[in-house]
Amino acid sequence: MNTPSIHIVVVDDEPPIRTLLRNCFEAEGYRVSEAATSEELFNLVRSGGVDLITLDLTLGAESGLQIARNLRTISEIPIIMVTGKGDLIDRVVGLELGADDYIAKPFHLREILARVRTVLRRADRALTEPLLESEVKYRFDEWELNLAKRELREPDGTLCPLTTAELDLLAVLIKRPGHVLSREAIMDQLKGHDWAANDRAIDSQISRLRKKLGEDSESLIKTVRGVGYSFSTKVTRTST
Repeated sequence: MNTPSIHIVVVDDEPPIRTLLRNCFEAEGYRVSEAATSEELFNLVRSGGVDLITLDLTLGAESGLQIARNLRTISEIPIIMVTGKGDLIDRVVGLELGADDYIAKPFHLREILARVRTVLRRADRALTEPLLESEVKYRFDEWELNLAKRELREPDGTLCPLTTAELDLLAVLIKRPGHVLSREAIMDQLKGHDWAANDRAIDSQISRLRKKLGEDSESLIKTVRGVGYSFSTKVTRTST
C-alpha cells in the first residue's frame, strides 16, 4: 500500500490528542483528517477515500462503541480503538463490534504507528486474497457486478460482455471505491491471474473497460495523473 495515498481519520474530542496523532501520522507520510464528533466522522467516510480510523471510545457525550457499531453497518474501514479506559469489557465489545485493534492511553507513538502499519497490512492482504464471492454483489450507478457468476449487468439488466482481464481489473477497482490505486498496487493485486498485468496492459485494459461502461466511464474510473486510477462513484456491497 502506497503510504502517501493512505488517509487516516483521527476521531477524538480532545484537540491535543488529535494534534499529537496528526503530527505523528503526517511525519510518516500519511494523509490525516480530524473529527471531534460522529457527524464529522461520517461526513468524511461518506466522502470516500478513508483507509483507517482511530476512534476514542469516550467521545464526549457520544459512545465510541455505538459509533463503531453504526460504522460497521456501512463500511469495512479498519478501526483502531484509542481509549483511556482500562475496562476489558469495553475492549472485548469493541472488537466484537468489528474494531480491528485497540490501544490504551497513555500510549507510545511508536506503538500506535506499529499497530497502524499492522492493521493496514492486514487490510491490504485481505483485499488481495480470494474472497468468498458466492453471496456478494457490487452495485454502482445502477450497474451490477456479480463475481460468483463473473458477469456485469447494465442498468437495464443487459449483460455487458467483459474479458477476463477487464473483469479482474474492475473487481480490483470496485472493492476500493474512492481510493487512488497506483499501477503497482493494481499489478500486485492481479498477481496469479490468467493474464500478464503490467503498466501498459493495465492502461490498455482501463481504456477498453471505459468504452464498455459507456459515456460516464471517465467519471467512474478517474485517472490520477502520475499515480494511477480511482473508482470514484459510490459502491454498494450486498449479499444475495
